[in-house]
Amino acid sequence: MLVRDAMSTVVLTIGPAHTLRQAARLMSARRIGAAVVLDPDTCGLGILTERDILNSVGAGQDPDRETAHAHTTTDVVFAAPEWTLDEAAAAMARGGFRHLIVLDGQGPVGVVSVRDIIRCWVPARARAGALAH
Repeated sequence: MLVRDAMSTVVLTIGPAHTLRQAARLMSARRIGAAVVLDPDTCGLGILTERDILNSVGAGQDPDRETAHAHTTTDVVFAAPEWTLDEAAAAMARGGFRHLIVLDGQGPVGVVSVRDIIRCWVPARARAGALAH
């Protein structure tokens, strides 16, 4: 199975000036754990995750004053839609993160998470186990 089969095509894109509260509201409304941060000044892509917001709030920072820019991961590992789920899971395990932005030649086309991979693997492996018996 490929990343394109598992990824969420709901890509929330926010700007670096969004506050963490704004980002959290948008992520919560879409029931997603990460937002792509597009900085038009640097032409860069980054990712802001629920964990980034949690770490900021846990550190006592004000989510109405803290911006996505200050908490965005810019050293991002990207996936291609053609990657296998094994390749995506291996990249996540190596990097210690739970989300990958999926890029094609045009830009972000999705986000794949550990949850997405598990959702695909569990039924596929259950079918494989049933066939083995």
